[in-house]
Amino acid sequence: MQQTIQHIIQQAPYKVHMFVKDFKTNQFIIQERFDEPFSSASLIKVPILIAVFDYIEQHNVSLHQVLTIRPEDWVDFSVISEQRITTSSIYELLVWMITASDNTATNVIIDFIGLETLNTYFWNIGLTQTRIQRKMMDFERLAEGMDNSTSARDMAHLFSRIYDQNLLTPPYNQLVIDILCRQRFHDCLRRYIADDIKLAHKTGSLDSVDHDVGILYNNAQDYCIGVFITEVTENELARQLIGRLSKVIYDNRIIWKGEAT
Repeated sequence: MQQTIQHIIQQAPYKVHMFVKDFKTNQFIIQERFDEPFSSASLIKVPILIAVFDYIEQHNVSLHQVLTIRPEDWVDFSVISEQRITTSSIYELLVWMITASDNTATNVIIDFIGLETLNTYFWNIGLTQTRIQRKMMDFERLAEGMDNSTSARDMAHLFSRIYDQNLLTPPYNQLVIDILCRQRFHDCLRRYIADDIKLAHKTGSLDSVDHDVGILYNNAQDYCIGVFITEVTENELARQLIGRLSKVIYDNRIIWKGEAT
């Protein structure tokens, strides 16, 4: 399996960052460009989700509190913008932010909690290479070099803690997993997997990157996988690449013993 993975990575036209962690042994099977930071795209929405749950717990805020959405908040790639919605509960915004990767919902949530609060929380839970410097679709700040970033190591750490359910109190820990399982984009990690799998995951895509990271629940063989493609010139090819790598891991999961790195 290791040779197959390395062959695919070496033949890839883009840069591949990747990890696979077996939760049964708590060991990594694959670590590729594990510590190199990259543009997070919509992966940043997962730590935002958890930071908001922590915030509302700490400040005794209702998950059903309604926030105002101004017309100037509407941005592209948003079901909220499509419907011209002007109010929404925190819960609905969080669900849309993850399941539809809604950019309007994300920006309203960022305004609600604040960039500084988010970055402080990321650091406090061990995300040392994850930073948010701009809202979604803010290409002016992006042109100035202010981007949102993360790394394979940070995503492995985050999703391991999501799996262990030790970031929040029990109701919210489970809610995070439930929302991630409702993800609507399935053209990467589960692209070539025919089985009806349970996958708690999040995708992220820009013109130059394509990512997918998540937890695959498979009885006693639960595992976490993240594949992050950078220097992309054609997104569809990058998503196919993620699907191929994911399929190799899935098909070989029963022979991992002794392969951990």
